[in-house]
Amino acid sequence: MKTTLPQDISDFAAVATKRFARLGGPQAALRAETDDGIRDAARTALSELGAFELDVRSGPDDLLAAAVLCQAAGADVLPYPLVDELLAIDGARLALVNPEAPRVDHGDLPGDWIAADLDGNRYRLDLASRTNAKLGPFLVPASLSAPDGTVPAADVNLHLVLGSWRILGAMQRSLHIVTEHVQARIQFGQPLAEFQSVRFAVADAAVAVRGLHELAKFTICRPESLPAQIHSADALVLRFKAADAARQVLRTSHQLLGALGFCDESDVSVLDRHTQPLIRLPLGAEALGLRLIADVRDGSLETLFSEAPVEQSA
Repeated sequence: MKTTLPQDISDFAAVATKRFARLGGPQAALRAETDDGIRDAARTALSELGAFELDVRSGPDDLLAAAVLCQAAGADVLPYPLVDELLAIDGARLALVNPEAPRVDHGDLPGDWIAADLDGNRYRLDLASRTNAKLGPFLVPASLSAPDGTVPAADVNLHLVLGSWRILGAMQRSLHIVTEHVQARIQFGQPLAEFQSVRFAVADAAVAVRGLHELAKFTICRPESLPAQIHSADALVLRFKAADAARQVLRTSHQLLGALGFCDESDVSVLDRHTQPLIRLPLGAEALGLRLIADVRDGSLETLFSEAPVEQSA
């Protein structure tokens, strides 16, 4: 499998990264907690990039472009529900929810919303006010109607996959911050990076992020001709890996940054707080793992190391 993205996709990712950086990166996301104008500016930036013209459902190139756009948005903690809007249905943003505790990130934004659970059941939403919780400052509690039809399984899968690309971007940024920190911080007369335990911790986090990136590219480039149950298993595996890698990378980042990592002056704190909804919703890593058990039993689960892998090019 060729893991290099096409040049035009890489160029688009670079342009998106520069445009989001002009908004102010993670510190702009922090200000957005009290200034709604920044979320308006984030939407304007997405519009200028042509994000809402991407056809993620039927255009393979558009899907790849959406993936790297979500990756860039995750790295800069873009305060906007990009994935939900990319998968809008009849003009209404699509949110994935846990029916037992429904919450919608950025649910206070104007516009229509619909919700779906991982089984594809569709719901109408009655959204409350923002709670301004530290872990997920834009989360909005919601009440769901009785199931009102279904959402295509392909839409649920794409939502999980694109959300995973956003988590990937956030974890790459977190790893970059902590790597720079341990190289610059002097402790006992030498950089933290010179201590063996620190090197091992950063190396483990780097392996987790690199593995997530490779799995994300493998998943998004799988042929559409594969059975639907395989695509569903792929999406669940990727989101499980994303949530698990995020837990490891953020734990390592906080440990090595110390108290600084829990202060909003540090971008790691903002990355962590604003990415928690994606990591935990609609389900956390443990619950996703339990859902995968059935896919392992019936053979729907394929991996990079299956006996007959399908040749891909990213």
